[in-house]
Amino acid sequence: MEIAFGPVYSRRLGKSLGVNNIAYKYCSYACTYCQLGNTVILDYKRRKFYEPETIYESVKKRLDELEEKPDYITFVPDGEPTLDINLGKEIELLKGLGIPIAVFTNSTLLWDEDVRRDLMIADLVSVKVDAVSENVWRFVDRPPKGLKLEEILKGIELFSEEYKGKLISETMLVNRVDYTEEAKKIALFLKGLKHLDKAYISIPTRPTALSFVKPPSPETLNYVYQKFVEALGLIVETLTGYEKREYSLNSEEEILATLAVHPIREDLLKNKDLTDKLVKENKIKRVNYNGIYFYVLNYNNLRN
Repeated sequence: MEIAFGPVYSRRLGKSLGVNNIAYKYCSYACTYCQLGNTVILDYKRRKFYEPETIYESVKKRLDELEEKPDYITFVPDGEPTLDINLGKEIELLKGLGIPIAVFTNSTLLWDEDVRRDLMIADLVSVKVDAVSENVWRFVDRPPKGLKLEEILKGIELFSEEYKGKLISETMLVNRVDYTEEAKKIALFLKGLKHLDKAYISIPTRPTALSFVKPPSPETLNYVYQKFVEALGLIVETLTGYEKREYSLNSEEEILATLAVHPIREDLLKNKDLTDKLVKENKIKRVNYNGIYFYVLNYNNLRN
């Protein structure tokens, strides 16, 4: 298994060189929607996986092979990166390369002061908040015995108060969950976090660990998005798998790219012939929210 991989491109980080600092599918969740398959070892105890110097040398070697430096070096392994007891030392070493460090965590260990301390020196941290209600949490994320949702949420709050870097959140939506009240609760929790730069709403875009788990309906996505915006304002974006770097809403590609970021009010899309065509082709849907019509990406039928 390659420790350093990529770079890969994303709307969140631009060009990112990945770091796989965890043994394959060693994770503190067994998420129903995981697009890497089922968790092999479900645990929340920290341990050593690699020597920090091995991580550093692997990343440096990959960087030397690249013509251009990436925007970030990102800990985004096939498991939960904070399970690595050497994470703080690895971040410290890699910062010497002069490239910002990002860490994507499922938040399960943020109740641990040592984990929060390790993440403090990262330039960007993404925290997962899929649910704030026990039943939704257990259905969506499938945690092991011993983890407590209340402690995890408190850990996220504490981290947001202490952290000085760029903090973003990610919430994955799936079918078979009623988000009528849960969306409001998650949005209210995120509103209480200090210094949150961006709140992303995601959907599964690849085959999931459990085959019955699918993306929610576009109407559900729009509802959750609107509830997040009501609580958090314009820091909310959606991640639906369709990405373009620039758009001005003058073509099909530009409309689809914008809808990948957020729903658009009907009155803001002036090209009616084009929008009618996209609706007829089932690529977008027109949905009502509080008496206002929005266009939403119909990702269940979109073919890129």
